[in-house]
Amino acid sequence: MPKALQPRPGGHRPPSAAKPPLPRELLDEIRRSARPADQELAIAKLSRAVDLLERGDAKVAVTEAMQAKAAAPRSGGVREVLGLALYGTGRWQEAAAELKAYRRMSGSADQNHVLADCLRALGRSSEAIPLAEEELRSKASNEAKAEAVIVAASALADQQRYPEALAFLGRAKTREDISEPYTLRLWYVRGDILARAGRRDEAAEEFRKIMRHDASAFDAAERLADLG
Repeated sequence: MPKALQPRPGGHRPPSAAKPPLPRELLDEIRRSARPADQELAIAKLSRAVDLLERGDAKVAVTEAMQAKAAAPRSGGVREVLGLALYGTGRWQEAAAELKAYRRMSGSADQNHVLADCLRALGRSSEAIPLAEEELRSKASNEAKAEAVIVAASALADQQRYPEALAFLGRAKTREDISEPYTLRLWYVRGDILARAGRRDEAAEEFRKIMRHDASAFDAAERLADLG
């Protein structure tokens, strides 16, 4: 994982997307939105794109998802997968456009954290925070909400609003004896922001907490050593 407060390439953790075979509701959506002659092509290309994303090959997934979009441009699910693939290759502007289309078509906020991170990468950090707030009010998964908290806190830290960033991180409740992968990420970002705010002892404790659960996680050992 790259250091916090930088745009996050999709390689550090595969973005959330449907696993093959495609769920029935997505198949039904494609069949409703695409012309009969294009439906099977759209389904085949989208299935391939999702499989490639699951295996971490976002670059080729973009090619497949682009072809799915050409066959079914009014499918929100197709636009979602294309947006995630573009995000995974660092094509922030294009990814944001596709994820905005997905959000508009589906009415769902469950990929707002990815859209918000694209906006951070484009230097539009202030626009990331309302998107995170919307996702926190939604029915998104706990992991997606944790990612929304991470992106919003990082966006605030981009603007050197460190107390607000730390307060936002506090909205994701964690326990020191339980660590999901996103819990470690929350602690890492908190440690990074504390370090940037000059609160070195508190930052070091966050990195120690990570290492108690996974000594090889991220670059926590290096960050702890840097803090002395």
